[in-house]
Amino acid sequence: MNRVPAFRGAARGPGQPVLPRVSPAIGLVLAVVVVCATHRDGSALPPGFPTERPLPAQIVGESEGSPNPFAGATVTRGPYLQCATPTSIVIRWRTSIPTDARVRWGRTAGRLDVRVSSVAVTTEHEIIVTGLDPGTRYWYSVGTGFGQLAGDPTCAFVTPPPVGSAQPVRAWIIGDSGEAGPIQGSVRDAFLAYTGSRGADLFLMLGDNAYGEGSDSEYQAGVFVPYALPLRQWTLWPTRGNHDGVYSGANNDYYDFFSLPAHAEAGGVPSGTEAYYSYDYANVHFVCLDSEGSDKSPGGAMVTWLRADLSATSQQWVIAYWHHPPYSKGSHDSDTESDLIAMRQNVVPILDALGADLVLCGHSHSYERSFLLRWHYGLSTTLTSSMKVDSSDGRRNGNGPYVKPVPPRTPSAGIVYTVAGSSSKTGGGSLNHPVMVSSQDVPGSLVLDVNGSVLDVRFLNSAGVVADSFTVVKAGVASVPADPARGFSIVGISPRPSHGPVELSYRLPYPGRVKVAIYDAEGRRIAKVADGDEPAGERRVRWDARDAAGSPIVAGVYFAVVELAGERRVARVVLTR
Repeated sequence: MNRVPAFRGAARGPGQPVLPRVSPAIGLVLAVVVVCATHRDGSALPPGFPTERPLPAQIVGESEGSPNPFAGATVTRGPYLQCATPTSIVIRWRTSIPTDARVRWGRTAGRLDVRVSSVAVTTEHEIIVTGLDPGTRYWYSVGTGFGQLAGDPTCAFVTPPPVGSAQPVRAWIIGDSGEAGPIQGSVRDAFLAYTGSRGADLFLMLGDNAYGEGSDSEYQAGVFVPYALPLRQWTLWPTRGNHDGVYSGANNDYYDFFSLPAHAEAGGVPSGTEAYYSYDYANVHFVCLDSEGSDKSPGGAMVTWLRADLSATSQQWVIAYWHHPPYSKGSHDSDTESDLIAMRQNVVPILDALGADLVLCGHSHSYERSFLLRWHYGLSTTLTSSMKVDSSDGRRNGNGPYVKPVPPRTPSAGIVYTVAGSSSKTGGGSLNHPVMVSSQDVPGSLVLDVNGSVLDVRFLNSAGVVADSFTVVKAGVASVPADPARGFSIVGISPRPSHGPVELSYRLPYPGRVKVAIYDAEGRRIAKVADGDEPAGERRVRWDARDAAGSPIVAGVYFAVVELAGERRVARVVLTR
């Protein structure tokens, strides 16, 4: 492999040795790669020498006036984008014959005036482009020192914005997508038509990326050919499924095809393996786990790393994804299958405790989506009311968005779980898991949009119709709902939605001063409903749907807040006019 970066030196998977995967090369680059391979354990190098960091690429001119030894070479895979950061990106491609490598790039299509090259000769090319500006569009081409092989105007990318910034983020998410055919094509085309010129910022695959066993030829047919356009424009961040096999030899499996940030190149805590990793994009922290090949036990390396990684992040949103869903009654059953049970029992409690917001999985060939959930680690029959943070539909055009607290990562504030394993096939099942708001045996993909304190997810079916959606808002008025059996709680809002006045009922475990107010989604108080001493028991108050000045409130989503002895309970109020 034409290895300008050293990402390939990361452990391929759990328990596997750290070995370089390179093809025969020539010249200076061969000498550097051989030294890195010989000293991969660092034993013969000075203490602290960064054995796993990217190797410097050579900046060279065109090979003018020399015979072209690579005449007839074509690009047979890619180019495709990996491991993007605000200032760098990895570009990979495959050629029909061994060649050297060159990437040219610039801020204007047709004016690619910066170049980086490697003289290593191979069919597998991997170049890291550095020195980029955050949030900036670049065009690029790939080829050899003797000329361009691929680089039309569709070869372009936008670097991520600065980490922590509240920039709009769109991700396209597909699961079990690797069966080439009409379903795969219709799901892809539906998203391309839906997103139009907006495109996407990230591209996630939830495993079973190439059927039937994840061989090189199956990845070519199931991934690199059908998704060629998205792959050259949007960085792909995959996870591995049970059909993504691992094989001996070079350049023939999941770990060979992808360049994943084992050493926190894109944010997070280093995992030391490409099997599981994390990265940051704007104000979102993504965590990719390996439910297929890694130890899932509470004391295992992956779960231990997960605790450290989530404890270290300060991002506003945390989204985790892996292949085997903790909750499903589709073509796989989370009550009976060991991988699904292990992730629910050993990983979900950590996500609850450390304040994750969204989980994305595949494996079941259907679409399933939960309400805002916490503490549910047993069989589906063990679901209780205390586990339902908000059991409504979470839709903007339904009961209204789910609301979570500010600051972010409040423990046990609830997580929405999705199963999106129908991007190339469907598989039926009872589809009756009790935590699910929506369960559909139809092909489709997910569209994730994050804009500051608002997260939207849409299930886009293969006909281009948004068949389900939900919204999560992190608002300053939010609080963690209590278990009604424990006392202080909001019992209900009526009617819901309302065209006018609203009745709010709540339960007080003891007497005290109670404040009831209405807030908008920005956390601004717009009306005071009650403020005074009240006895214990169930109480009711009425809000006339007017602001403090007596003017009617416009239609929208608002929040009723009840305070007692420093505790706060929140309920959503939806007004229509």
